[in-house]
Amino acid sequence: MKTSTTLILGAALLALAGCKKNYTENNAAANIEANAENSAENVTAASNNEAANIMNSAKNEAAAVKNEGENKAAAIKNAAENKAAAINNAAENKTSNTTDKKSK
Repeated sequence: MKTSTTLILGAALLALAGCKKNYTENNAAANIEANAENSAENVTAASNNEAANIMNSAKNEAAAVKNEGENKAAAIKNAAENKAAAINNAAENKTSNTTDKKSK
């Protein structure tokens, strides 16, 4: 009985050692998988950030071009209004001068 008990205990110890080895291997595999998932998430987040930066930069550049165009349009409009006012003033002065000469 002593021999069979010893054999049974030896077999149980071998089984436990095998389980421990499987646990260690499974744990290592789980860690590798978790690291791979984290790396993939980091790459995805970085690419999303880069895409957002590119979009924001493009929006800013488009806004700058739009503002520049609006500023040029306003300058042209102001110049035209000033020229029209100058012509109008000149015409009024000419009319005023003619009226003044007639009244004298």
